Amino acid sequence: MMRKIFGSILVLAIVGAVIFFGFAPRWAEESMNKIDGQPLIEVSDEAKALHATLTIIDLHSDTLMWNRDVTQAGSRGHMDLPRLQQGNVALQVFSSVTKTPKNQNYDSNSAESDNITLLTIAQMQPIKTWHSLLQRSVWHAQKLAKAEGESGGELIGVRSSADVDGLLGQRKVKGPQYVGALLSVEGLHDLEGDIDNLDALYEHGFRMAGFTHFFDNALAGSMHGEKKSGLTEMGREAVRRMERKGMIVDIAHCSHQCVAEILAMARRPVVSSHGGVQATCKVNRNLTDDEIRGVARTGGVIGVGYWEGAVCSTDPRATAKAMKHIRDLVGIETVALGSDYDGATTVRFDTSQLVQVTQALMDEGFTADEIRAAMGGNALRVISRGLQPMVEGDAVLPEDRPGQQDAAS
Repeated sequence: MMRKIFGSILVLAIVGAVIFFGFAPRWAEESMNKIDGQPLIEVSDEAKALHATLTIIDLHSDTLMWNRDVTQAGSRGHMDLPRLQQGNVALQVFSSVTKTPKNQNYDSNSAESDNITLLTIAQMQPIKTWHSLLQRSVWHAQKLAKAEGESGGELIGVRSSADVDGLLGQRKVKGPQYVGALLSVEGLHDLEGDIDNLDALYEHGFRMAGFTHFFDNALAGSMHGEKKSGLTEMGREAVRRMERKGMIVDIAHCSHQCVAEILAMARRPVVSSHGGVQATCKVNRNLTDDEIRGVARTGGVIGVGYWEGAVCSTDPRATAKAMKHIRDLVGIETVALGSDYDGATTVRFDTSQLVQVTQALMDEGFTADEIRAAMGGNALRVISRGLQPMVEGDAVLPEDRPGQQDAAS
């Protein structure tokens, strides 16, 4: 009898393990990263022709969080190398998400819980990633490096301004199938309280970082945290070190006080990698007009997304309207793309269909040159500058800051 009971328990355990490890991660991604299936904009031949000539840069995607090969065409999610190529994307910023709170929301979250631990176990990631946020980021970097190696040279790691130039050269000579990949961090809680771990992130290829995600941490308050405070001394030191090393500072998810303090001390262009603006979508994560002006004063860019929390719709026309507001307020030089693809978002179109944004911008009256700037030219300028290590006395001068006149008005 005991043998039968033990055997039944063992069978149930095996079945449970198969379900947990084999199906749960896939189910989680399919339930969180959706395309809503609503009608798309009819795309003109003029928009298709213009889109084919663009240098497109997306400032934020969370694809590395999920257990799939980014070099292969996927049946779920929003982004992979084949779809980037179909969408004519020149450079994709890959973010490392290491921790999210349970019952995540835009208003107030504690730092005490974590959804990602269960995901790391279910996806059978290395044991060292189960209990270390830093090792989760290292794993993401290794995962991207592996994809680069298995892409036949078509996915190209970007770690310096020279790499940017090399990528553009490859695309010009050999064709648009070559796509750049730049690593970012979604919240510097992965430093695990040690500012020197910033060096470890840099050594593993990270060249951009947001200070917070959905909760307050040792560096700063989050827009979605409990206290929503500003920078700590560790946070201020992180800004200084990142600028010196050639890492781009990202204010996405920062509290209003955190944003104000970063903008006040920044000596390099600052990005808001993914989100929207309060003027067209009054969600607390989105930027006020004063914050937009502040980003413009640094010579930085604002990546506008395609999901409800960023633009209050999944319609690409809503994205174009948010981009238009930024252009009208401070000038076209501050406008960029920040999809938040594969970041537990529901969107209207995946990265293979980015011509939807090109068409929407044309319909909003953007000129061809403005579309070139918004779809990637502005982000290219900021990335190329931001990846250069700072030398003594280096600073962003007024003449280096596009839109300075408009931002000051």
